[in-house]
Amino acid sequence: MSADDPVKIRKLSTGVPGFDEILGGGLPEYSFNIIAGSPGGGKTTLAHQVMFANATPERPALYFTVLGEPPIKMLRYQQQFSFFDRTKLNTAVRFINLSEVVLEKDLDAVLTAIVKEVEAANPGIVVVDSFRTVVRKATGGTGEADLQAFVQRLALHLTSWQATTFLIGEYTEGEIRDNPVFTVADGLFWLSQQVERNSIVRKLQIMKLRGQASVPGLHTLRITADGIQTFPRTFGLTGRRKRTHEQRRLSSGITELDSMLGGGIPEGDSLLIAGPSGSGKSVFATQFIAEGLRLGESGIVAIFEERPEEYAGRAETLGMDFETPQQNGKLSILYLRPLDLSVDETMREIIDAVERTGAKRLVIDSLAGFELALAPGFREDFRESLYRMIGALTRTGVTIVSTVELVESFTELALSPYSISFLSDDIIRLRYVEIEGQLRKVLMVVKMRGGNHSKDIREYEITSNGLQIGERLKGYRGLITGVPERLTGGSSDDGEETTSTQDSKE
Repeated sequence: MSADDPVKIRKLSTGVPGFDEILGGGLPEYSFNIIAGSPGGGKTTLAHQVMFANATPERPALYFTVLGEPPIKMLRYQQQFSFFDRTKLNTAVRFINLSEVVLEKDLDAVLTAIVKEVEAANPGIVVVDSFRTVVRKATGGTGEADLQAFVQRLALHLTSWQATTFLIGEYTEGEIRDNPVFTVADGLFWLSQQVERNSIVRKLQIMKLRGQASVPGLHTLRITADGIQTFPRTFGLTGRRKRTHEQRRLSSGITELDSMLGGGIPEGDSLLIAGPSGSGKSVFATQFIAEGLRLGESGIVAIFEERPEEYAGRAETLGMDFETPQQNGKLSILYLRPLDLSVDETMREIIDAVERTGAKRLVIDSLAGFELALAPGFREDFRESLYRMIGALTRTGVTIVSTVELVESFTELALSPYSISFLSDDIIRLRYVEIEGQLRKVLMVVKMRGGNHSKDIREYEITSNGLQIGERLKGYRGLITGVPERLTGGSSDDGEETTSTQDSKE
């Protein structure tokens, strides 16, 4: 290697889903890192997960405990996670208690004890938990210069022995400034949990990482039976295949509607179907999925307002079998309703299902239910979040049908309560109209980026076989207002109604 060539830094996989992407490809080997934050954020679990993912008998992991949770108590809880490998204990993973050294001696003695164990074991991973305890004990009779010297010597020793190090500590954000520990660190990972009304949301931020570009901002994390799972803000927005110039058309399962759409829904499009309660939005979405299953295409339904068995039961009343496709892996009905959900978690769940099933069709039913399932903090950024999610999903090549409920107005033709119509490639509007003392349903295609479409306003009914679309409504003015007027004229009046529909699209 010439003097001009940069040093190659190998990146370790953390074993934490999503975390490698946030770090920019993995954890820099031999780096000196701090995992900090308030209690309950997941600091100890994160360190254990990384440790078990990388420890080997040849390059073991040393976990030093200092006046914190006793190792036996800590292990009792950590072994509940699926990443915990009992066979690695005392071979690839060793726990060492330094409590007596910290209580009875000074920083030099603590450093000597750590270095002695490191030299004997030649570890690949070293964890000190809680390092904050060492600092508090030391500051009683140690100046800031001595403390910084101690941290620098510790970092030098561990890096020289080619160990990747984690110091765990409970800190507040105000303690970050002018702290010698944070100055020496190569990486600073900040974990926090926020209470938002009745929801608790855990988040992760890479506040510092030398040598590589990490993903900035706050990323959601969740602690499950498998340990920590992180959800990068950029997930799904990079590295996905782009749609081709020639898009095939997917049948909606309704022949007349396919004709209105110019041959069907362009593959890879995001279609929004908007209408009031009871107008048939979910029925349309069900027919869209059922048609794909009939043609041998896998599908996914993400629901927020009813359980999968209820959704499948409702499809059965329309003569559509959703039970068999679920059993053979062709259909996945995802029930997403924890009330403290994040958009990134939803995106991860859906994209995992797309990759698992090879789905070509996706239904999100509905956007209103999706918003209610989010933690309050995420609802504030719902529009931005939908932009990221729909962009990520359409990059996979899947065709999306989303439903949104509207409160019907008789003065305007609203398309979405979230001002997100620009996110949709295609929009179908359902609405009620009052004609001769009857409440009737009409349908229109108001937007289609992929080409021309019918400008007709057509009446439809919901039957035991799904949506059935009738003929174009003629002889009325103002159908899109919901309170039309009967015309006595002929074709010119019909043309005027068509023009009004075209204007509403613009």
